Order: sequence, then structure tokens, then C-alpha cells
Amino acid sequence: MKRTRQYVYLWALRIKPGCRRRFLKAYGPGGDWVRLFRKARGYLRTELLHDRRQRDRFVTIDYWRDRASHLAFQRRYAREFAALDRRCAGLTTSERPLGQFELRYRP
Repeated sequence: MKRTRQYVYLWALRIKPGCRRRFLKAYGPGGDWVRLFRKARGYLRTELLHDRRQRDRFVTIDYWRDRASHLAFQRRYAREFAALDRRCAGLTTSERPLGQFELRYRP
């Protein structure tokens, strides 16, 4: 069996009152962030988790083939990333990285 590894990046976000619909449009499946990430080689998928107890709290999990793919994306799409980040800044009260991880599993 071949060992497979993926690079995973997590963020915690709190949304501003009244911004839920716009937040989901930007961060949800097929949203603005996912469309940008899909331009890059090595991007796999994004999951958006919603805290059941804290309605304003979300976590994003971005999956990449490996860390090198993510770094290449950051270099190539830095301007587009920064522009989208500025557009989305008004939707949240806080954003913080939870960490970078390597997902290891055997299919």
C-alpha cells in the first residue's frame, strides 16, 4: 500500500452580524475563495465547518496535494489573494490561523 500525504491549512473565523449570507457566498463551496484556489495546481478542496454552539464561528480547512503546491499558489496568486482578502475583510470580526498540518493516511 502506498502512503499518501496532503497538506492541510486551517483558519478560524468569526463573522460580523448581518454578514452571514455574504460570508457563505465568499467562503462556502464554490465561493470566491474556492474559485481562486481552483486556479492552482495541487489544490484539492476546502471544507467550511460551522460551530453548532457559537453561530458566528466557522473554520475553513483547505486541502492541498502538498506544501509545495500551496507555496506555489501563494507566490503566483499573491495579488488576487490580497484583493480578495481585502474584499472579505468586512465580513469578519476576527480571523486567525489554527495551523498547518500534514494529513497522512493509507488508502
